[in-house]
Amino acid sequence: MAGKDKGATSAPPKDVDGYLATVAEDARAALQDLRATIKAAVPEAVEVISYQVPTYKYRGRPVVSFGAAQNTSKGTIRFPANEPLPAALVRKLVEARIAENEAGR
Repeated sequence: MAGKDKGATSAPPKDVDGYLATVAEDARAALQDLRATIKAAVPEAVEVISYQVPTYKYRGRPVVSFGAAQNTSKGTIRFPANEPLPAALVRKLVEARIAENEAGR
């Protein structure tokens, strides 16, 4: 997903709201929806910034992270801002990751 604003250089964000404030408006809306879906899927998760992107931890272990970027690694699910991921898919991914964490993987 593309969309970081390029104007200002500033300190890394300290929280998810701070991160979202740095993202271009079109991408921000998609990420806010994604954030809401993640929080609904695992309401007990703690929001943190890890590696300069929003990350959700459940029982101290990372479950999922998201960010806006032009280029991403192979292990990333990418989507354009105008075609957000279906909420049901996000929930399944979050649930699968929690199950992996609980199985000790």
